[in-house]
Amino acid sequence: MEIDTAINWHNVLSALIFSGIGLAVYTLGFIILSLLTPKVHIWREINEEKNVAIAIFLGSIALGIAIIISAAVRG
Repeated sequence: MEIDTAINWHNVLSALIFSGIGLAVYTLGFIILSLLTPKVHIWREINEEKNVAIAIFLGSIALGIAIIISAAVRG
């Protein structure tokens, strides 16, 4: 069995395209979050202030965005 017949290149290309779109939307979501919270410096709060509440909030936002993107890609 040749490798070309075992791999459906159309599916691989589709997966790569959807992964790229998903990462772009994921990054856009974090940029929007940063614009909506201008008075809070998220990374400074997490790294310097050791603010666990903001870290948990940011993690929940990340999971929420990922679930929405996953549902949109799956159709």
